[in-house]
Amino acid sequence: MFIEHPCYDAKAHFKIGRIHLPVAPFCNIQCNYCSRKLRVNDNRPGISNEILTPKKALAKTKKALALDPRIKIVAIAGPGDPLANSTTIETFKLIKEDIPHVNFCLSTNGLNLVDQIDDLCKVGVKFITVTLNTIDPKIGAKIYSFVKYKCKIYTGEEAASLLLNRQIEGIKKAVQAGILVKINSVLIPEINMEHLPEVAERLSKIGVHIMNIMPLIPIGKFKDLRPPNTNELKTTREKCEVYIRQWYLCKQCRADAIGVPGEEKASQLQIDACPINSIKAMLACRH
Repeated sequence: MFIEHPCYDAKAHFKIGRIHLPVAPFCNIQCNYCSRKLRVNDNRPGISNEILTPKKALAKTKKALALDPRIKIVAIAGPGDPLANSTTIETFKLIKEDIPHVNFCLSTNGLNLVDQIDDLCKVGVKFITVTLNTIDPKIGAKIYSFVKYKCKIYTGEEAASLLLNRQIEGIKKAVQAGILVKINSVLIPEINMEHLPEVAERLSKIGVHIMNIMPLIPIGKFKDLRPPNTNELKTTREKCEVYIRQWYLCKQCRADAIGVPGEEKASQLQIDACPINSIKAMLACRH
């Protein structure tokens, strides 16, 4: 079965484009490997040139679709957590009213997923990626500095346990709703490498579609930790593939990525350079 999403299907990866709309600046947890920034050239999650309002996100989406009809996926992946920002649902609603044929995707840490799954279903989200790095609160305490839930700050194993329980609950509910769920797991050699097969086994039992193991990018509080080498990444994926399908093509892309994976820079330059009058003309020709 061909899945029309470049991060869920290997064949689609080289044919289907996506646009990440950076409308979600705030986050409700602090991962020790995360450092969100604006207007920098890094090619990694948590990075965006700007924060868009829902209306600007709609305008940029229409521009992108006019310039590149290969774009089939409209996604929100930060630079914070989409479900910690009311602008996420607002943006999806606005785009659905104007461009009903596109498919929606969301990337989240999963803390608020169970609370908002009904709203996500109503606006038509078809794909959800949850970053889940461990099913052991002791390991989680090493990965997360804090979790903020209902105006209260949690730390240590209590924070990790709260996050994990809500992640699992939200993933189950998303799967039950018919949404395709992908799990992102950051491979941190000295912390969770030997543990990830346990994560894969647990995920396989709750209906997750695919697992994406990403190498640690040493930034933030983990700036002095080493990333996994090629063999460690390969071996860990093979151990996890015993339980669940693995994704091998991840580019660890920015919160404002546009286009077919691998063509982001060219797509962004094209969109930024094209005058709005040219876009209107293109759209008129297609109707």
